[in-house]
Amino acid sequence: MSRPILEESRIHPAIRAKISGNHADIVQEVQAAIAANTIVVVGMAMNPFPRKARGMLERQGAPYAYLEYGGYLSQWRRRSALKMWTGWPTLPMVFIHGVLIGGAQDLQRLIDSGEFTALVAPKLGS
Repeated sequence: MSRPILEESRIHPAIRAKISGNHADIVQEVQAAIAANTIVVVGMAMNPFPRKARGMLERQGAPYAYLEYGGYLSQWRRRSALKMWTGWPTLPMVFIHGVLIGGAQDLQRLIDSGEFTALVAPKLGS
């Protein structure tokens, strides 16, 4: 599976730096959190779904890092950089061992199926 993304050769050289640097700080902050934590939840204020995901993780006794970026009317441009980077259209974005597993409903499915426990277990040989 691959997702469509505009090829760099189809982007004029004069704007490539603008595109690659578009809110790169927020992407780097999330990448750093992913590198430092087994589970990372990216959310925003006033959205009930990041809160639901965090509640699920707390009930599982699973430690996680939470990054919150604005609310419905603030920081939406910065959040759009994360959406473009991941291809995931909504919040929360839940990462386990650096893998985007989706949002709150996807996390619940993993918990219900028992796959969550296997995913968060320490990786052998790391």
